[in-house]
Amino acid sequence: MAAPDAPSRRAASGLRLVKNNARRRSPEAMAGLAKGLAIVEAFGSGRMQLTVADAARAAGLTRASARRCLLTLTALGYLDHDGKLFRPLPRMLRLGLAYLGAAPLPQVAQPILESLRDRLGESISVAILQDDESVFVARAMAARIVSTGVNVGAHLPAYCSATGRVLLGSLSDEALRAYLRRVRLVSHTPKTLTKAAAIRAAVTTARAQGFAISDEELELGMRSMAVPVRNAGGATSAALSLSVSSARIAVDTMVRDFLPALGEAAATLGKGL
Repeated sequence: MAAPDAPSRRAASGLRLVKNNARRRSPEAMAGLAKGLAIVEAFGSGRMQLTVADAARAAGLTRASARRCLLTLTALGYLDHDGKLFRPLPRMLRLGLAYLGAAPLPQVAQPILESLRDRLGESISVAILQDDESVFVARAMAARIVSTGVNVGAHLPAYCSATGRVLLGSLSDEALRAYLRRVRLVSHTPKTLTKAAAIRAAVTTARAQGFAISDEELELGMRSMAVPVRNAGGATSAALSLSVSSARIAVDTMVRDFLPALGEAAATLGKGL
């Protein structure tokens, strides 16, 4: 049987978390809301349309529960339904924009990212660690015919992304070992590190040198470099990254020409937070 994809894992883990919290903490928690949010999280990269069976499988629900949630979201204007397939409508954006509009990190980061993008001519992003993945919460994209990197809201595997390795470097050794035991280490390209020992070494190196590089491990033709964004207490709260085409810029050039500016921007962002 194939392993569940990232959206499926996020939806199922989210549903379990809400249910567990409901049992432990609050008799007023709504299981129905938890199921609806699990369905919402089932949509994502590579899952822009779902049948009832798809949604039930992705969210870990019965088909009857999944169908009720899908029809409710359709009635509220979040989904479109053609009789078989359910697809997100623009109203779904409100859920993500609520975070982007209220959280301090995207608001403080955006002008800093845009300034750095204009200075270096490359796409700049900020990511946080969530559900064992690197989640991008702000981005300033360079104007190029062929774009590099990811969009806001995208999730990348932490073990093979530059931002992820920086963020994993903020974990204790015990927490890092636990992470490597529970995640499925798959190869995205021939260059992807998939051995726990090699990934642990890469994270340890990133922690010691203050930056990480992912060289075509997620996608052939793309390189990325990330540095930690530290708060006033010195703890890593996010990762600031830069993405380039490997055909244009070598790793040595990234370190020489871009790393100092990336570090300065990360320090500015940390102070702003």
